[in-house]
Amino acid sequence: MTYESKQPIIAHRSPCPISRSLDLLGDRWTLLIMRDALFLNGRTFADFCSSREHIPTNLLSDRLRKLVEWGLLAKVPYQTRPTRYEYVPTELGKTLKPVLRALKLFGEEHLDNHQTNERT
Repeated sequence: MTYESKQPIIAHRSPCPISRSLDLLGDRWTLLIMRDALFLNGRTFADFCSSREHIPTNLLSDRLRKLVEWGLLAKVPYQTRPTRYEYVPTELGKTLKPVLRALKLFGEEHLDNHQTNERT
């Protein structure tokens, strides 16, 4: 399936589809933002800020901007005076659901016994 989009051109390191996907999604935060948007009903900047991973606000702003540019999220005003926006997964963004489910399954099967830095 192909998607028509006004996405920016990304310089890829390799013709490999996995490498090209990582050029887009391979940083520490992008898939976590998409997880929150797709599965945890994250919509607003505040929703994403309150994620348990505590993404720094400057990085969150940058990743949300890129996800909108790439067509994975749509920035939709939900309030005026002041204008506030929510970030809604697009059809293209929704295609990441099986990827995130596979990562979740991998983590559950192979990483559940590993310690985390999470403070309880």
